[in-house]
Amino acid sequence: MDHIFPVVHKWGIEFDLAAIFMIIVTSIIVLVLALVSVRGMSVDKPTKMQNFLEWVIEFVVNIIGTTMDFKKGKPYLILGLSLIMYIFVGNMLGLPFGIATEVHHGASIFGMELDLGGESEAHVAWWKSPTADVAVTAALTVIVILLTHIEGMRRNTKHYFKHYFEPYVPFLPLNLIKEVSKPLSLALRLYGNIFAGEVMIGVIVSGLGWVGIIPLVVWQGFSVFVGAIQAFVFVMLTMVYMSQAVVHEEKH
Repeated sequence: MDHIFPVVHKWGIEFDLAAIFMIIVTSIIVLVLALVSVRGMSVDKPTKMQNFLEWVIEFVVNIIGTTMDFKKGKPYLILGLSLIMYIFVGNMLGLPFGIATEVHHGASIFGMELDLGGESEAHVAWWKSPTADVAVTAALTVIVILLTHIEGMRRNTKHYFKHYFEPYVPFLPLNLIKEVSKPLSLALRLYGNIFAGEVMIGVIVSGLGWVGIIPLVVWQGFSVFVGAIQAFVFVMLTMVYMSQAVVHEEKH
């Protein structure tokens, strides 16, 4: 039997219940981490979680500082902090284990029939990294790209539209292609890396069995590294795009 994700159809739209469930789980984990980190805050005797959160904040501050003057980038600190914590936690969730149930044709949830892709029975996977779903990474990217354009028009009104025609007017099509490529690369890079990592874990588990324990541990360690790097890259590119939109450097 194949492993599929629980998809239901409603109002002509496909809903991946596993992705929705994991989005909620990730949001709850990030919220709990933030609340625990700020509980009992102290300047003299900070807790370990407070030190952790302060380290993450300093890390994001350094990311912003490498792309623009921090005075201009300070309003985006919360954006960067939220993105890096959400994406990192989301990337990690699909690594340690999976939850799957065996269902038969005609099975339903919340009154909606599960789509088994024509199979009479299948293993439905309920646990995965939300960032292993292209719809999730695309949604994060849309938020980032919309914010960059809004902030560009709001804070760099005089020069924002002018940069589409730089260095010369005939470069307009190339500049538009560059703008279109930003969301595509941002969403697909994150999705591709995390999805491929989970596929490899599934291949190792199903293909090698108990013999694959050592390769599985090694691959999971590598996946943690990849997940952390992808969270960093996403936030870094977000701040790069933001700086390009809001910062205008006079030509000498």
